[in-house]
Amino acid sequence: MPKAVLWDFGNVIVRWNPRTIYSKIFSDPVACDRFLADVCTMDWHAPTDCGVTFDDNCAALARQHPQHQSEIFAWRDRWSEMFSGPIAETEAAIEALHAKGIPQFGLSNISHETLAATLELSPAFARLRGFIASGLEGVMKPDPAIYRLCCDRFGYAPEDFLFVDDSLRNIEAAEQLGFDVHHFVDPAALRPALETRALL
Repeated sequence: MPKAVLWDFGNVIVRWNPRTIYSKIFSDPVACDRFLADVCTMDWHAPTDCGVTFDDNCAALARQHPQHQSEIFAWRDRWSEMFSGPIAETEAAIEALHAKGIPQFGLSNISHETLAATLELSPAFARLRGFIASGLEGVMKPDPAIYRLCCDRFGYAPEDFLFVDDSLRNIEAAEQLGFDVHHFVDPAALRPALETRALL
């Protein structure tokens, strides 16, 4: 049975979706879909989670799509509007685990520029004994190196962790290294997963 829980941040502890802001910018849902599929894609965003600044990443994309410059820089300027609040089931689970003395840590693909503001979005983040943020480390999930870094820094073997993430590829990478994993899809399934492992 795992001894500690390792939490992803976005869409596990707090809800994050670029569509939350871009549905305000584009009145036409089809135009919004096209923009997020062809311009501000997740592949384009990924370098910011590995240390590239929002200024540099947005500027490079705006040179390719000058007609969308203002919309591209909204990714930087209105980043906070991509969040729609914490996930109550996860907050409750983190509090319950904390009350039992279960060690909890974080592992997130997140920019160093948005890390501090994200940590303010939920009191649950204060229950983590430590975290690893990809933007500070220059390596991101699902690279095996970042999982090994968690073990080295927090002092646990892979099998000692239950890793909770909404990304299937991140879950699969951790599982291959020996982590116990829970693919976070339905918030209601979280507590039963913790109870099955005798964490709660």
